Amino acid sequence: MELAFIGLGAMGFPMAGHLSKAGHTVCVFNRTTAKSLAWQEQHPSSKHAISPGLAARNAKVVFMCVGNDDDVRSVVYGDNGILNAMQANSILVDHTTTSAELAKELALACAQKHISFVDAPVSGGQAGAENGKLTVMCGGGEETYQTLIPLFDCFAQKHALMGTVGSGQLTKMVNQICIAGVVQGLSEAIHFATNAGLDTEQVIDVISKGAAQSWQMENRSHTMAKNEFNFGFAVDWMRKDLGIVLNEAKRNQSTLPITALVDQFYAQVQKHGGGRMDTSSLITLLQK
Repeated sequence: MELAFIGLGAMGFPMAGHLSKAGHTVCVFNRTTAKSLAWQEQHPSSKHAISPGLAARNAKVVFMCVGNDDDVRSVVYGDNGILNAMQANSILVDHTTTSAELAKELALACAQKHISFVDAPVSGGQAGAENGKLTVMCGGGEETYQTLIPLFDCFAQKHALMGTVGSGQLTKMVNQICIAGVVQGLSEAIHFATNAGLDTEQVIDVISKGAAQSWQMENRSHTMAKNEFNFGFAVDWMRKDLGIVLNEAKRNQSTLPITALVDQFYAQVQKHGGGRMDTSSLITLLQK
């Protein structure tokens, strides 16, 4: 299938690669051309373009995975944007974590050109993207989702249609609420174990086989104990996501005290220069 992929960051680079390896022709665009060239060097059967519109021009399905709401708008709209180039009956898929309101806005804009839209944020981190084991949460139409299943299978171990447009983004918000609380709890647990004089590695090995087990414990506890945070999902991006969550919570009248508190803890990590550190760096606040 002729595809386009817009955004070759830590997630998009390997996701686009999996599509290419599956035999699809993928045209990529990234704001930094050097990243596009590096990707194409690894996937010589595919190609790159100098604008989002040129990348999307012949694509049956266009994938996006950029930074935030404004980044999405910058590649979708305008003379060189995706919508100006896409053909009727094609599909636009947004893997960016954005507001649900943006998803609905994009769906309306696509509908005016007879283009289908699916909001499809992902979870699983860079390692999940590289290993083809992401989780994709989708909002859109059933028929469109069915068309996309073979493509999602290229880089995801789990994907599901959660409802109409915007439902994927709302599900991702639930995901981030859970992560925020789990990382704070894990930070406090490791901090407590260290101060209690326990062998932290042994503690984690034991409790990770019981009810306390989590993805964060399995993948981040050992590096947290070693104060290693120069990898993974950055604090800056988590704060962006939690800002989206808290704004949506105001709209639907949800009370999220722990999420709001952890968001402020992340603000302190940013203040101390840790914006690009992994989200597990919450533990550094307890150590100080």
